[in-house]
Amino acid sequence: MNKVEFGTDKTGETIYLYTLENHNFKVQVTDYGATLVSFVDKTTNIDIVEGYSTADIYQQETTFLGASVGRTANRIAKGKFTLNDKEYHLYINNNGNCNHGGKEGFDKKMYETKMSDDAITFMRISPDQEEGYPGNLEYSITYTLQETGLLITTKATSDQDTIFAYTNHAYFNLSQSVSVLDHTLQIPTNRYALLDETCLTRNEFQDVENTPFDFRTVKKIGKDIDENHIQLQYGNGYDHHFPIDGDGMRTMAVLSDGKLELEMASDYPGFHLYTANWLNGAIGKDGRRYLARSAVCLEAEYIPNAINYPSYKPQPIIKAHQTQIHHIAFVVRHTK
Repeated sequence: MNKVEFGTDKTGETIYLYTLENHNFKVQVTDYGATLVSFVDKTTNIDIVEGYSTADIYQQETTFLGASVGRTANRIAKGKFTLNDKEYHLYINNNGNCNHGGKEGFDKKMYETKMSDDAITFMRISPDQEEGYPGNLEYSITYTLQETGLLITTKATSDQDTIFAYTNHAYFNLSQSVSVLDHTLQIPTNRYALLDETCLTRNEFQDVENTPFDFRTVKKIGKDIDENHIQLQYGNGYDHHFPIDGDGMRTMAVLSDGKLELEMASDYPGFHLYTANWLNGAIGKDGRRYLARSAVCLEAEYIPNAINYPSYKPQPIIKAHQTQIHHIAFVVRHTK
């Protein structure tokens, strides 16, 4: 485990960059936002995630590169929800909705750390009413480097009933190419959730058969992304939730550039596929410019806006003094 200064936050507190390394991979994370900064496959020396070279850029940007997102990932309709017959109001920051936690979500917070040889845990208490959410939420995010890749584990408990719907927002490109559209993707599900015109996920599902959303067999991400389909128009590309049947850790997506293969597995109910449709060309590590569709996000999570769909199960509700634990695994393989 290596630790170096990465910058300072707006209060003057030092931000650190931590390195986990084994025979196969080198991973860097920062205590600002519990953020995944780099994920290098040492055999090819390819960094498979987009990120920035200084903490200062992370504080300025709003693209969530590698971010730990919370309290809730993606959009909550009109920035409000009801829990135990009480209505809560959140910050509106995206087409009339609350997105990725609010004005300053978990990606903009500093964390305490606990380190070991192969893992680092970021810990924090989100106080009652932070960004409008109820309960003092004590949570941790652990990055564990394994021989096969990277495991992210979240653990959370609250002194009141609340909601917690984390995701990691890594942007993947397995070849550091300008576009991710030539990467192939496979998703083992026959349904996807529809969006409305504000990009809010609806509690309505459509069969993927004969649509651009059919990834049951391997296909290039770019094959159908520009089809004249209203759902692609709403998202400016893929920005959709895919429920994955089953319980426990299971494969949700397999991404490949023909040489490297990334399998994302999780025990969440599903994941959000986002093809970086709104990246703004910011300069990242090694001077690379991150253009729209230069990467893909595989965001394991609860269905967005689940709290406003009470009939949908499971719900991201943590009962007072109970503990929620989830896992996300990124497994890397060489295919050539």
